[in-house]
Amino acid sequence: MLGNLPKETTSFVGRGRELSRLDRELERHRLITLVGSGGVGKSRLALRAARAAGGAGSFRDGVAWADLSPLHGDRLLLSTVSDACDLSDHTPRMPVDALCEWLMEKELLLVLDSCEHLTGPCRAMVGDLLTTVPGLTVLTTSRQPLGMDGERLVEVGPLRGDGPDALELFRQRVAAAAADRGTLFPEEREEGDGRGGRADAVWEGAGQDAAARWICHRLEGIPLALELAAAQAGRSGVPDVAERLGSRLDVLRAADGAAVRPERHRTMLTTIGWSHELCAPLERLLWARLSVFRGDFEEATARAVCAGGPLGTERVGPLLDRLVAASVLTSVKSEGGSGIRYRMLDTIREYGGLWLRALREERAVADRHAEHFLAFAARADAEWLGPEQAHWYRRVGDVHTDLCTALDHLLAVAPDRALRLTGLVGFFWSCCGHLHEARDYLEQALAAHPDDGPHRTRGLWALGVAMTLQGEYEKARRISDACARSASRDEDVRGTLAAAYLGGLIALLTGRALEADRVAAKALGAAAAGPFDSADRLRCHLVRVFALTGLGRLPEARERALFLRRGCVERGESWTRAYLDYQLSLIALFAGEPLDAAEHARAMLAGKSGIGDSFGIALGLDLLAAAIAAAGDGERAGQVYGTGQAFWSTVGHPQRGTPELATVREQCERAARAVVGDTVYETAYLRGATTDLESGLKAAMIPPSG
Repeated sequence: MLGNLPKETTSFVGRGRELSRLDRELERHRLITLVGSGGVGKSRLALRAARAAGGAGSFRDGVAWADLSPLHGDRLLLSTVSDACDLSDHTPRMPVDALCEWLMEKELLLVLDSCEHLTGPCRAMVGDLLTTVPGLTVLTTSRQPLGMDGERLVEVGPLRGDGPDALELFRQRVAAAAADRGTLFPEEREEGDGRGGRADAVWEGAGQDAAARWICHRLEGIPLALELAAAQAGRSGVPDVAERLGSRLDVLRAADGAAVRPERHRTMLTTIGWSHELCAPLERLLWARLSVFRGDFEEATARAVCAGGPLGTERVGPLLDRLVAASVLTSVKSEGGSGIRYRMLDTIREYGGLWLRALREERAVADRHAEHFLAFAARADAEWLGPEQAHWYRRVGDVHTDLCTALDHLLAVAPDRALRLTGLVGFFWSCCGHLHEARDYLEQALAAHPDDGPHRTRGLWALGVAMTLQGEYEKARRISDACARSASRDEDVRGTLAAAYLGGLIALLTGRALEADRVAAKALGAAAAGPFDSADRLRCHLVRVFALTGLGRLPEARERALFLRRGCVERGESWTRAYLDYQLSLIALFAGEPLDAAEHARAMLAGKSGIGDSFGIALGLDLLAAAIAAAGDGERAGQVYGTGQAFWSTVGHPQRGTPELATVREQCERAARAVVGDTVYETAYLRGATTDLESGLKAAMIPPSG
């Protein structure tokens, strides 16, 4: 299984000897580090080796890829690796303990790409993992070794500058650059060339071949340096680049002669500097400002953060295209083909950061970056109750690293803004499994900005939700009380409703349905309005539906649930609708209607899978399995129960939910065993528990034929 390996967006050239050695090392050793200077091709080599190992089935549980290059400090290290391993831990345990337990029985290849800026934290994490998880193999890429016992080092050098692989790589990248320029900048195409213009004409004759060989030799076969040079050759031709590169290398190397750097590192920096000088002034300015982004970004985001001064908003899009053509940026289509996302390699980002500091714009750009993501979070929150809800969950996930970057900056310079941002994204993060980051940032922001106000109320609410989902009910109850007091002091209606939802949720999960109903009803009665007046009000109505079910008032619960569900459908809202389907499924089971129960459970699963809510998916699978068992299909019920258990494992909890679900679950599981017998049931359960999560969920969602 290939897991979450990134796509290869360009061709792979050479490295046959290194791949053969890597294949042998992966068979014999548990920790292998590819060591080499920046731009030498470590990540591409690791990706190709990982893809081969996964495709060959060398590791029973596949391959997990964690890109560490966007991380600034070790705060997000464990969550990044956990995400790569499909773990969305919902417990208050130390993250490394949760990760070790999740991987305990697995046979997995874990790739940690770009460890050089986190060698200490990576060394500690890898040490814990290798000690605890006997079936784990770790492949890392770094500019320096981790320095661990048993670490096998594979040095990755450049391609031979005078060899065929370097020349072939350069040839391919020149052709691709010329073709891309023909697409991006059609005004530069040569008219009347029936063979396709620049892409065919750029490499003709012995002069070009000799110049290319000289470039490969002079750039010492360093792949990234060759790609940067090829990007320029795609525009002006190989001989022109050779001439300009030769004089520029001599000048820059002479100027850098006093610096003490390895020759290969100096060649790489010199080539990046040469590419930088060949960029137009506004391209260089955008390059520097884009270095603030740690993850992928869209054109609209780049405009919002990087425009200003001589760089007009309307210029950003065309300049992004030119930086892609110069190999300063890479671009990929977003999932679903909805747009283009850009990324800057860490080596090139480092250079851009140097220029940003030289321009004395580092603080100003960081401020704009943080304010942009604060506005982004405010819009996501405002549009939560509507048709774009699932879209915003995905977008919040896409920009997770940059949201954290913004929070780190605001915690240092504007704690009040940091508190507002954490309050806005905390619920999104908690629903999508980023509970540790949500709690960590919320606790920091609340401590850094203790002043009363709506933002503090919101932060307390989000912190209480995170604690509740981690199962720390007593701590969450204290936070809930503090949230209610804060809202009361400010006469904050929205905060009062949020506090009531939190208090009601805790009461539901601890078996106190009557208290949950009382708390929610009191808050709703204090300010009359429709249930869809705000997201907080709707969540309080949801608490009442759960409470009525728990109290056994099923006709009333069903009537309220159906009414609210119709409103959610009309508005395109999915989070609340999914939990209403959950309740309608449970009510149908109590009423002896298993087919209706299964239909509602599948509808819930569709909503929860759309936002990546593993906790909600686990709840829904348990309910679906119970409905299937009640309908008499014991074997299929066993398989779905097994898939549900696999999802419970990803959140680090045993099966959870409101108490009434536990009773239904136990009764239906006994019924399923009675229908097909223990052996058939347990075989089906194991099949569901060991199928990969995506396939298992997809199989469970298929309704029975006929």
